[in-house]
Amino acid sequence: MFNKIEKKTFFVLGVFLLCLVPAISQELYEMPEQEVQTRWSSFENPSAGKGMSANENKGAKGHPFDEILAQKTVTLLDVQGSGTVRRIWMTINDRSPKMLRSLTLNMYWDGNEKPAVSVPLGDFFGIGLGKKVAFESSLFADPEGRSFLSFVPMPFKTAAKITITNDSDKDLNALFYDVNITMGAHDEDMLYFHAFWNRDIETKLGEDFVILPKIEGEGRFLGMNMGINTNEAYEDSWFGEGEVKIYLDGDGKLPTLAGTGIEDYVGTAYGQGEYFQDYQGSLIAKPKEGEFAFYRYHIPDPVYFYDDIKVTVQQIGGAPQDVVRKFIENDVPLTPITIDSKEGFVKLLEDTTEVDFNGNNVPEGWTNFYRSDDVSATAYFYLDAPTTNLPSLQTLEIRTKNLK
Repeated sequence: MFNKIEKKTFFVLGVFLLCLVPAISQELYEMPEQEVQTRWSSFENPSAGKGMSANENKGAKGHPFDEILAQKTVTLLDVQGSGTVRRIWMTINDRSPKMLRSLTLNMYWDGNEKPAVSVPLGDFFGIGLGKKVAFESSLFADPEGRSFLSFVPMPFKTAAKITITNDSDKDLNALFYDVNITMGAHDEDMLYFHAFWNRDIETKLGEDFVILPKIEGEGRFLGMNMGINTNEAYEDSWFGEGEVKIYLDGDGKLPTLAGTGIEDYVGTAYGQGEYFQDYQGSLIAKPKEGEFAFYRYHIPDPVYFYDDIKVTVQQIGGAPQDVVRKFIENDVPLTPITIDSKEGFVKLLEDTTEVDFNGNNVPEGWTNFYRSDDVSATAYFYLDAPTTNLPSLQTLEIRTKNLK
């Protein structure tokens, strides 16, 4: 048995070798060294069995779609053996925000009863708020705003099962899908794919929103997508001054990694419009309506952990000082924290001088403040175990409340 230091050394070596994959990977015209079998699961072949596709209606498009009745579950994939989910495609006839939050996508690895993935369908595929927008990224895509695509590799050692549950009181009349997999052996040290969803309808002043609660083990934080419904009390002021914080391998009060603001974290600056790229994007940016949805994937800049990880984001906004003064006069819930003044960056939480925003002793400048909004996020990560101690998916009421 390897001791802990030796185990970490081999893990780091494996990570280094993975970085070389583009240079040494198999050419498109080469066969793999070990036998790998390609299988597709769909309603035309729900078992993904060999020689078992298109067996209805004498092979002429006999079962392209099916329904998911209210409170029922449909199985998309259920296979035994070692393999990898390579691609997932699907579409449904009802793509309303309520339905996208009411359908739960579950994934189970190696026969475990607890899912490694249990996330509202719409949020899983890269867009928050239960919305549909045409986009393309390295992990998820929606070419024309009508479908769901995942390209995330999801390995398993002994079994894989994927289901969708309709938690609503309304039947879904049409689900089309296919799950594309390869069957072949994996090394013992492979990592399992996981996803976690969380929503806080009214975040508390001064408390970070938790993107990923603390989990233990070795793995890689793959990234996240987030949705914000801003509190109308703050009008159309900027919500995104909060910094993403990543606590690694025993961090205490302070994290190892911290960003400089939401728009910075997703690759833009001085505000946030609508765009999409391979590793970051802002798919919804509507200040007047108070809706924002964005993503960031740590692919070229991997985030590894060896003992544990936790990911949060501060709930901080900003506005010109006259706007902040008006908010305070109207008893809008906020706590000023910094002022970017001509005299310098004033840290109000460290300054021992009492600052009264109703008086004249306040340095003039852009003012950042703790605020409270409706925040939700999907975290994606790989872990050296097929299950975690993360809490179950939140209730349907929490998932669907106040959807626009």
